[in-house]
Amino acid sequence: LKDGNAYMCTCDPELFRRKILASEPCECRDCPPEEHLARWQRMLEGGYREGEVVLRIKTDLNHPNPAVRDWPAARIIDTEKYPHPRVGSKYKVWPLYNLACGVDDHLLGITHIIRGKEHLTNQVRQEYMYRHLGWKYPEAIHYGRLKITGASLSKSKIVQGMKEGLYKDWDDPRLATFAALRRRGITADAIKKMIIDVGPKTSDVTLSWENLYAINRKILDPTADRYFFVPNPIELTAKQIPKTFTARLHLHPEHSERGFREYTIKPNEDSGSASFWVSKRDVDASKAGDVIRLMELFNVEIQSASAYSAEASFTSESYEEARKAKAQLIHWIPVGQDMPCQVVMSDATTLEGIAESACKKLKPNNIVQFERFGFVRIDSVNTELTAYYAHK
Repeated sequence: LKDGNAYMCTCDPELFRRKILASEPCECRDCPPEEHLARWQRMLEGGYREGEVVLRIKTDLNHPNPAVRDWPAARIIDTEKYPHPRVGSKYKVWPLYNLACGVDDHLLGITHIIRGKEHLTNQVRQEYMYRHLGWKYPEAIHYGRLKITGASLSKSKIVQGMKEGLYKDWDDPRLATFAALRRRGITADAIKKMIIDVGPKTSDVTLSWENLYAINRKILDPTADRYFFVPNPIELTAKQIPKTFTARLHLHPEHSERGFREYTIKPNEDSGSASFWVSKRDVDASKAGDVIRLMELFNVEIQSASAYSAEASFTSESYEEARKAKAQLIHWIPVGQDMPCQVVMSDATTLEGIAESACKKLKPNNIVQFERFGFVRIDSVNTELTAYYAHK
């Protein structure tokens, strides 16, 4: 105000708007600095009411963007009607966005400003103020809106969806919020890498779920332990098992030092049979006479199958024989060495199934791979295991 680079404007807002659109100064603009300083003091002392005066920063009245021309920096708020949530009605004069942020950035020593491209005009406004005050403007990087295929990132739409019962909360698996991604097992490092790969572009960018999954998969694959989960299980009875077998299933195929899960399959003394939970989908993919291999255990030949059960007979232990027969490799869980499990999918549907008993040792927030199914984040472990599906 003292240097003549700002002024106190008492003009009618509509009159000011018409003049600024015509690139003409209002009658307040060229008043002497002493008058503006007096108006400023009167403003601070409560001599004006809300809407009667505005502090404006002088810019170029011929600037091609009318929003830049002599932009408002501070105004009066009737805090008796609209008290501030922290200081109540203590103050009457309040800075607007560009004054507040511009001064804060300078006082805090900000060197780089990273914000959305909708603030490009604000940069131009603030640069005028910085030049008036003899300050160096920080490096500013503006980026476009990020979108992701098939998911809304609009907070207002998400809130409306929760009110209508469409979404349960901010971590509903159908959303692309950080809370939802975290609950599904999408790591912070994966999100960070994808954002860095995209880079700060001023154009809007639509992200792909598959790209995010590919990055997350590379992060999880070396660290996630493996377990068996059987969705839509049916009981497979394997007959003519000649002896007791012990299956040692490594927690990770490339890190034997992590240990293994061990299951002993002891056939019934009378019938020579043992029962397993297997996926109905795997059984449906086979027909009578087909050989399938129970992973890391032995080979069986399908004899019959129905909607709820299947029967098979032991053929051999050799993996080589299974390979020569081009046998389907399927995962399995011994009946009685299991626990109920539900997996919440990315579309918020729930897939019921059976998990192996070793999963009882898992903790919430563990991220594991259910073999032949996908990566999941463990949500709760009680009498039933609940997991959230991340991706293949």
